Amino acid sequence: MNKRRNVFSSLKWINYVSRRFNKVDRSGRTAVTSNLSSLGVCFGVLALIVVISVMNGFQMEFIDAIMEVSSYHVRATEIDDIDEFTRWCEEDRNVTTVIPFYEAQGLMLSSSGQEGAALVRAIDPDVMQKDAGFDREMKMVSGDFDLSDETSIVLGNDLATSIGARVGGTVTIFALSGSSDVSLFSNQRSFVVKGIFFTNYADINNAYSFISLDAGKRNFGESAREVLGIKIKDSNRDSAFISKLNQKFPSVKADSWRSYNRAFFGALRVEKNMLMLMVFLIFVVVAINIYNGMRRMVYERREEIAVLTALGSSKRNVQAVFIYKGFVTGISGALPGLLLGLLVCVNMRKVFLFLSKAQYYVQYFITMILSPSNALMMQENPMFRIYASIPARMVFSEIILIFFFGIFASLSASWFASRQILKVTVAEVLHDD
Repeated sequence: MNKRRNVFSSLKWINYVSRRFNKVDRSGRTAVTSNLSSLGVCFGVLALIVVISVMNGFQMEFIDAIMEVSSYHVRATEIDDIDEFTRWCEEDRNVTTVIPFYEAQGLMLSSSGQEGAALVRAIDPDVMQKDAGFDREMKMVSGDFDLSDETSIVLGNDLATSIGARVGGTVTIFALSGSSDVSLFSNQRSFVVKGIFFTNYADINNAYSFISLDAGKRNFGESAREVLGIKIKDSNRDSAFISKLNQKFPSVKADSWRSYNRAFFGALRVEKNMLMLMVFLIFVVVAINIYNGMRRMVYERREEIAVLTALGSSKRNVQAVFIYKGFVTGISGALPGLLLGLLVCVNMRKVFLFLSKAQYYVQYFITMILSPSNALMMQENPMFRIYASIPARMVFSEIILIFFFGIFASLSASWFASRQILKVTVAEVLHDD
């Protein structure tokens, strides 16, 4: 009990002395240094939250399209009993969707004679109703996602453009890498284009086409491998789900979404890590500024430190006063930076549109002064509207990490700067005075 009382008394004394120092430091060079340090932490937290959230939104558009349309969260093959496996998946509360499909590589010809390589996927015609993620990512440019007929096909917009296909026209899958019981080359695999789609991932738009399951069974052959695409509530728990699946069905081969486009996901991870490292350098600069300001403050407070020590205060408690000041500097900068960062991310579109207007009017004003004849040809920068269309995605763990790192940078700088207090001796200071 006495120990707790002593700790509480020490904290109360540290807070009191720190507040007294702050009252004296409200004006002059020390106050300017402290305010600039808080502003540095504020803008560092703000910049890092906004940059990381925009990067998340930019990257997750690609990742969502890949997982929802292409790879699924888990792919299962070599299944002995499809019905039993499907029932087991549907009974698992972590599973949201189970979609069977076939796929093969093909060479597609349009009625105009243009050709292009394509990945042909045979899928359930009701996939848009059964799979909300697929429906969300599949944006129809023209026509509908209609695979009700065995002769229907839906193409990616870039694939359709490359081969000159349009809704209502016909395409022929001239070459198809199906099983051994179907012909490699055939002019009989003709389909009517019912729709053209667009996703946020260019490779899907460039190559993917969809036909019905019945059309896939007929054209891919009896020995074509059926794949079950499984989606779970949390895509990051794919390893745990695969482990559980393998315990129940040892013969089933299950692959995670991480196995597909591994190089692409790796490149995105490296890009994000390097961006975070570069922006974290803001905190390094801020920490150096806080360190230099705190060292000067300790030097200017030598007399007060000597008096406090002579009156019985330990040097550790005096050092804690300056560390506490560093904490106050960090929290007074990190908290506004956090709030401003969240506000900017929520209103990202309005922010970029405002910047677009502001840049346009500033340039227009300068042009009207220097060269009025060219003012009528000025236009807003279209890149701002592109940036405005990217949704910012805030990850709670990353935002909390940035917030506490801003405080930690200030605390660390204050701790290193205040270590020289331990070297101050009362006799030396009083002798100098």
